[in-house]
Amino acid sequence: MSNILFLTNTVLAVSILFIERKRATSKWAWFMVLFFLPYLGLLLYLLFGKPHRKNKGKHSTAYSNPKILNLSDQQLTAIDEGSFSYPSEVAEEWQHLIRMNLKSGVAPFTQNNQLEIYTDGKRKFEALFKDIEAANSHIHLEYYMVKNDAIGKKLIELLTEKARQGIEVLFLYDDIGSNSLPKNFFDAFLAAGGRAAASLRSRLPFGNPRVNYRNHRKIAILDGKVGFIGGFNVGDEYLGRDEKFGYWRDTHLRFEGEAVHSLQHRFLSDWNQTSENLPVKYEESYFPAVEVSEGAGMQVVASGPDESLDQIKNGYLRMIAQARKSIYIQTPYLIPDLAILDALSTAALSGIDVRVMIPSKADHIFVFSASLSYAKDLVNTGVKVYTYGNGFLHAKTIVVDGKVFSIGSANMDVRSFSLNYEANAFGYDVKTAEEMILLYFNDLKLSEELTKEYFQELSLINRFRLQIAQLVAPIL
Repeated sequence: MSNILFLTNTVLAVSILFIERKRATSKWAWFMVLFFLPYLGLLLYLLFGKPHRKNKGKHSTAYSNPKILNLSDQQLTAIDEGSFSYPSEVAEEWQHLIRMNLKSGVAPFTQNNQLEIYTDGKRKFEALFKDIEAANSHIHLEYYMVKNDAIGKKLIELLTEKARQGIEVLFLYDDIGSNSLPKNFFDAFLAAGGRAAASLRSRLPFGNPRVNYRNHRKIAILDGKVGFIGGFNVGDEYLGRDEKFGYWRDTHLRFEGEAVHSLQHRFLSDWNQTSENLPVKYEESYFPAVEVSEGAGMQVVASGPDESLDQIKNGYLRMIAQARKSIYIQTPYLIPDLAILDALSTAALSGIDVRVMIPSKADHIFVFSASLSYAKDLVNTGVKVYTYGNGFLHAKTIVVDGKVFSIGSANMDVRSFSLNYEANAFGYDVKTAEEMILLYFNDLKLSEELTKEYFQELSLINRFRLQIAQLVAPIL
């Protein structure tokens, strides 16, 4: 038996180094774990390190929107041929980001979107519930975490009532992120005609071998006309009702316009990939005519472990590289890979105003230590790092030069870049970008800066903890 385990361990180590598509740092981290902890390391790898393979089930292509696919291809061709007409100065200035998003995924550019930013959970859910109540065709929701608490129960009761009215209601949630739900949570909803499905559900009676890969997206589509995307999950803590975290500072985007069609395309693709027994096919009603004629430029970009490129991370890199004046980032977890770390440091060394805001509270103490260790590295190169003190900061945003921005579910960490299924809105609009900057500087009033002196005054034990946390960060 020991020989078999040793052989298995050796084969895994070799496959990680030469076969699997992992970052170099992650490869070597797992290789060292398997080498120094051969049996425990094997168990840890099977639970957390095994690469995710996208299910190619019979319904994986049941849905296809030719208009979205064709629009992406047509725009990319027009850009390459020099015939694309940029509808705004910001879009033309950031044409390379637009092209990259088109090239790496199905992310057509649209310029007729009306945007509204929510940073408070109460206001966000009031807006969402109002749009759900007004829906008369379909309601499509996709959340990483849904809880059986006051807000979760209110949502499912509202969805159940809409299903009774004959409205199509599809609810996609993550199997592990929402593992606290009781088995009967969806009973009345399903009986009323609603449909629910769990992403990445385990086929085993206990445990989940795909625990390291999660559907982290948080999106909603109402009647194909209204879209929501951002960082809020469904739970009472997101309304500031958890004593541990206090006020919950997040960012979510509500929008109307053609970008909703891109979000719809993403949801339906996710739904069909997850729910093989309940597939949906292309219907015109999912993509109604858009009444908005002008507004903000926008692309919906998705990424996941089944893709060959890290689309959202690449979008961040392009934004950082093209910055000329300022880069303002908010993220609950700061565990960047070397590319992001170098890009931020290079920008700061070039004289660009680079600021990163993280929480002052830890929801995961080891991850928080890793965030502080990277913050120390960034501070040493001139990046200004702040800890938000008015509750818990969960926003995932970046705004550059007061012109372009990104709001979504992706944290500034390697897990969001490579392991999770994420979705972000990339916006090209001065008005919205300036609003985000105003929000950022209001948050700065409630934050403290982490200076070089702060890290120099840390105790030896705390310095050691930060170093250990950064050492294992590639496999967190």
